Amino acid sequence: MKKHIGQHTQGIIYAILAYSSWGILTLFWKHLDTIPTVNVLAHRILWSWVFTLVLCLPKRRSYLRQYFSCPKSLVKLTITAILVSLNWGVYIYAINTGQIVEASLGYFINPLVSIVLGMIFLGEKLNKIQLAAFSLAMAGVAYLTFNYGHFPWIAIVLALTFGIYGLLKKQMNYDSMSALAVETTLVAPIALGYLVFGGSSGILLLTNQSFSMSMMLVLAGVVTALPLYWFGTAAVKIPLYAIGFFQYITPTMQLFIGVFVFHETFSTTHTISFSLIWLGLALYIGDIIAKFNNSFHPNKHHKIHKRKDGNQMKNDLI
Repeated sequence: MKKHIGQHTQGIIYAILAYSSWGILTLFWKHLDTIPTVNVLAHRILWSWVFTLVLCLPKRRSYLRQYFSCPKSLVKLTITAILVSLNWGVYIYAINTGQIVEASLGYFINPLVSIVLGMIFLGEKLNKIQLAAFSLAMAGVAYLTFNYGHFPWIAIVLALTFGIYGLLKKQMNYDSMSALAVETTLVAPIALGYLVFGGSSGILLLTNQSFSMSMMLVLAGVVTALPLYWFGTAAVKIPLYAIGFFQYITPTMQLFIGVFVFHETFSTTHTISFSLIWLGLALYIGDIIAKFNNSFHPNKHHKIHKRKDGNQMKNDLI
C-alpha cells in the first residue's frame, strides 16, 4: 500500500510539473511568433530528437533497442508521434496568430476527453463526488464553447490529439523518455528534410536570427521534451481521470497570460466558465485529500473494503 501511495504521489508531482511548464511556456512560444509556424515546428521536432537521444543513449539503450526491434511498438509509437507533432504544430500556430484564448479552450476540453477515454477504454470509474466535479467542469467548458462565437477548430484538434496521445501512452506503459526519443526519431527525418531544403527559411534560419532567438530555437527541444517526459511518467502512475483534472492547470495559466500579459478580453462568459470549472476542481481535490487520509488510516475502513474484490479496492485507494 505504501509503495502504491508513493507512486501516486510521484505521479501527482510529475503531472503538476508538466502542466505548469506547459502553461508558462506560452510566453516562450509567443516570443517566436515572428518565425513561420512550420519552421518553429521543424526545429522543435529536430532539437527534441537530439535532446532525447543525448539523455537516452548512456543508460536507456536497451529500451531503444527493444522499441525499434518490435514492429508492434513501432506502429504504436508512430501513431503517437503523428498525434503529438500535429498537436505541437496547431498549438504553435495558435500562439503565433494571437489565438491564445482558443488554445486555452482546447486544453479546457482536453481533460474531458481524457476522462471519457479513461472510462471507455480503461474501465476507470468516478465516484459521486468525482462525477459532480466532472459535471461542473463539463458545464463550464460547454458554456465557454457555445458562447465562443465560431467553431473552435484549434481547440477541438488540440483536445483530441493530446487526449488520444495520453490514452495511448497510458496503455503502452513504456519508459517515457525512451518512447519520446523513438517518437521524435520517427518524425525527425521529415523535419530535417524541410529545414535542409527550405533554404533561408530552413536550417539557415538559425544564422539569420539574433543569438538569443537562435538559442531559443535550439532550446525548443529541451522545453518540449522535459514536460512530455514528466507527463509520460505521470500517465503511468495515476489514473487517466486524475490526469484529466490536473490538465486544468495549463489552460488556466494560458488564459491568465493571454488576459494579463497580452491584454486579451476576459468576458462575462469566461468568468462564468472559470467559476464552474474551478468549483469542480475544488470538489475533486477535496476528494483526493479525503482518499489520502483514508489510505493512512486503513483500519478505520477495513469492514467496508474487505467485501470488495481486489480491483475495486485498488480503485478506491487511487
